[in-house]
Amino acid sequence: MEQTPLAACPTCGKTDAKKITYTWWGGALGPRMMNHVKCNNCGTGYNSKTGKSNTTAIVIYMVVIIVVFAILGAILQGM
Repeated sequence: MEQTPLAACPTCGKTDAKKITYTWWGGALGPRMMNHVKCNNCGTGYNSKTGKSNTTAIVIYMVVIIVVFAILGAILQGM
């Protein structure tokens, strides 16, 4: 399986990064959905396809998860 090249780190410009498999904000699914990697040179987390920060996407992801769980909780309370 051929590995696609990574976008350069937005902080230091290096392309040496490690795929993140689990985070506190997204568990195992979030980092995969956002192509999240961590630069081996400076430690910055970023999107491996765009080379940009995932901060905005992470915030949106967290808000959606909170809303979904709030709705599910309300539905279960009404049962």
